[in-house]
Amino acid sequence: MTVRTNRTKQAFLGLALLASVACTTQYRNHGYVPNDEDLANIVVGVDTRDTVAESVGTPTTSGVTNDGGYYYVRTRVRHYGARQPKVIDRRLVAITFDTGGTVRNIAEYSLEDGQAVPIARRVTDNGIEDQSVLAQVLGNIGNFTPGTLGGG
Repeated sequence: MTVRTNRTKQAFLGLALLASVACTTQYRNHGYVPNDEDLANIVVGVDTRDTVAESVGTPTTSGVTNDGGYYYVRTRVRHYGARQPKVIDRRLVAITFDTGGTVRNIAEYSLEDGQAVPIARRVTDNGIEDQSVLAQVLGNIGNFTPGTLGGG
């Protein structure tokens, strides 16, 4: 009887240990933001794209156009058990440049500065309205001119 009691205790202890480990908080860091000392070395109006990239590194995200800014983003997420992960910290450093490529401004934003952007779930209508391929081809027979066939 004592062997069975010991195994039951061991099983219970193992389950309790497993449950406690499963509920420990885990943190995930994603992204890169230069430290404050490196950002302090960037001089507005003097440094260029190349000197910024050399001193703090190239960002993973930049502006859409070639003359866009550099954006450094770091996010810290907390995972706790089976709960949904929660973003607990976000830091964004935006370095903008003028048309000559010199630093115009350095701005820092945090999670509190962020705004939720609503996503529009619109679908573009293709105008076909469930026509078969054959119906589409036959429907276009009279919709062209001979000049469009020869390219001019």
